Amino acid sequence: MEAYIKAISYYLPEKVLTNEELVKEFPEWSVEKVSSKIGISRRHIAAPNETAGDMAFKAANKLFEENNINPANIDFMMLCTQSPDYFLPSTACILQDRLNIPTSTGALDFNLGCSGYIYGLALAKGLIVSEIARNVLLLTSETYTKHLHSKDKGNRTIFGDAAAATLVSADGFARIGEFILGTDGIGAQNLITKTGAFRQKESSGECIYDENGNPISDDFLYMNGSEIFSFTQSVVPEMVNNLLVKHKLNKDEINLFIFHQANKYMLNFLRKKIGINEESFYYFMDNVGNTVSSTIPIALLEAHKSGDLKGKVMLSGFGVGYSWGGTILEIV
Repeated sequence: MEAYIKAISYYLPEKVLTNEELVKEFPEWSVEKVSSKIGISRRHIAAPNETAGDMAFKAANKLFEENNINPANIDFMMLCTQSPDYFLPSTACILQDRLNIPTSTGALDFNLGCSGYIYGLALAKGLIVSEIARNVLLLTSETYTKHLHSKDKGNRTIFGDAAAATLVSADGFARIGEFILGTDGIGAQNLITKTGAFRQKESSGECIYDENGNPISDDFLYMNGSEIFSFTQSVVPEMVNNLLVKHKLNKDEINLFIFHQANKYMLNFLRKKIGINEESFYYFMDNVGNTVSSTIPIALLEAHKSGDLKGKVMLSGFGVGYSWGGTILEIV
């Protein structure tokens, strides 16, 4: 029994935040600097009353409509998010009802960030191969912008909101290969929102500013950019090599590399360090930003639409946790 990606759709919120608008708030930056270094010109922002569950609902309905999929055929669904609608119940359980998916369907949330899509594919493949499920609906949805301080110019240039829906089945256009997964919780403090959950439920109300004028507060997302950069340098090249060894492939046998779309500077550094030709390295962030767990499925769909998905495609996700994962698809 094999597992395949059968269909992908995604949803972007209506509101768009452009670099021109950001520069008005932070005049020390320039449109050209943000575009050239980060590789992002626009990002979509969830409405104040729009949740990750709402966006996942819209992405799933797009998947059903665009690919003529009957919700009655879904027998397992999972939602990857770090911004759930409630502490409990699982947002996936609510979505089962909203989407009119059968009550015989298994449903769960899992909390991961930029590696979440890869982990979701691994879980979905396990369900298909073990014949626990036939059609797995994998949803990724984040409203990271709700975690950001209004004065955090660094993170506000990077992150955008989005949701993606993927159907994993026993047939489809991309056979899912073997996985490399990893975790190192020593880096947990380097990408974190500290308050709100049960370790520290009450807001601190405190905020200081670093030497670059960026706010640091336990009540908002904190990212230590230099430490995250060092982490990716350390684990991603090794993961790529291990994936190739596991699949008994050489690097030049990979037709396309689709990495988590963190930012252009980081991706270009990794591409050069690993020795990947630019023609084989896919970018899709300019008009959507870093959408966390949805960057890879969004890029996958866009590459599929443009005819760039051929042969073998390596997927790689990495980030908050620290957490990382990769697999190789074979396009059929």
